[in-house]
Amino acid sequence: MAGLLAARVLADEYERVTVVERDPLPPAADNRRGVPQGRHGHTLLPSGADIIDELFPGLLGELVAAGAPRLDNYTAVRFVPDGVHRLAPPAPPVEFLHQASRPLLEAAVRTRIRGLTNVEILDGCAFVGLVTSAARDRVTGARVFRHGAPAEQVLTADLVIDATGRGSRTPTRLAELGYRRPPEDEVEIDLRYASRLIRFEPGAVPEQLTLIGPTPRRPRAMALFAYENDTWLFTVSGYAGHHPAADYRAMVEFAAPFAPPHIVAALRDARPLADVSTFRFRANRRRRYERMRRFPRGLLVVGDAMCSFNPIYGQGMSVAAKQAIVLRHCLRRGDGRLARRFFRLAARPVGTAWRMAVGADLALPQVDGPRSPAVRLGNAYVHRVLVAAEHDPVVAARFLRVSAFLDKPSRLMAPSIIARIIARIIIGNRRAEPDRQDTRIVFR
Repeated sequence: MAGLLAARVLADEYERVTVVERDPLPPAADNRRGVPQGRHGHTLLPSGADIIDELFPGLLGELVAAGAPRLDNYTAVRFVPDGVHRLAPPAPPVEFLHQASRPLLEAAVRTRIRGLTNVEILDGCAFVGLVTSAARDRVTGARVFRHGAPAEQVLTADLVIDATGRGSRTPTRLAELGYRRPPEDEVEIDLRYASRLIRFEPGAVPEQLTLIGPTPRRPRAMALFAYENDTWLFTVSGYAGHHPAADYRAMVEFAAPFAPPHIVAALRDARPLADVSTFRFRANRRRRYERMRRFPRGLLVVGDAMCSFNPIYGQGMSVAAKQAIVLRHCLRRGDGRLARRFFRLAARPVGTAWRMAVGADLALPQVDGPRSPAVRLGNAYVHRVLVAAEHDPVVAARFLRVSAFLDKPSRLMAPSIIARIIARIIIGNRRAEPDRQDTRIVFR
């Protein structure tokens, strides 16, 4: 997705754009080997959806027409981000969610990309390495190998963008060219999850989206997504020694202690439509390209190749969309010092997502990592936010807007929100006090 969104922006600025894709692409919406997480839960946050609809006008309507649910009624959402406090319906309502499966969304975007006359997609084609100037100060193209071809091919280019994901070899290639590797931040979480596509009996589950996060005492989570064609995707996940098995009935029992009873009953009676898929996510990893003093011209890095987050928070596609807008902004101001400008500006949305994801992971004692005073204070404050948001629709709306990247995290610290949180604390303390009539001493 990061590569496709970048290609859309590049098409407005360059005479010719070539997308190199390792997988043979399916003719329709279908899972493929190069996107193992495509078989697991995805949701498009409102901020990402807004950008995609700007880049591809009408695409969101096409997804709805193809059967993808549009969640504009928050009574159909069960959102328990910390595994304890279910958010109240937000007021004012937050922008609706578009809940297309990853194969459907990717196919829709790819179809639009194929419709651009100056864009070519080379599928079944592996990216082998970079081509540089003699001084190695500029990337001038890429070496690729197409399945069935007798030899490698060199694609010359004014700009090469690495969108190969968290397995990107750009740090190694930079070292081979005489550059330093980018500094890296990493927080190991040892997350594993299992998913299965299913179908319910009509009306068995009224919620269109159910998200229940982990807690310090129960480092397990679950998600249930309503998708197109009356299908549902059920996902369970667990941290460090609390991993789900690759067996559907075991998955249901994994979630049964904390999932709503009616959902557990519906899951037990559901009809499977695919095998159980599993995935391991070892660590959050951020490559700090913005901190490199030397970087070759003609090369950029986007998407998970720059930073990959815990996938249960659903940030990846929306961050990639924000990077595409940053790229457009930088290109419209020329290609001078392009890498430096792009990496510095892209670090802002990446940094916001990183702090939110890593901060949430470090709230779990099962995750090892440095817990600075800022992280501890932030997690304590977010806990208070969620306690208030369980009953206060205004606080719930602000939390959802921040989670969806529609508002900056600092908006959670607005005086009006702090006042509501304090009021909720006072109300909670009053309710927790013993009945004074039962302990009153009366002198006569």
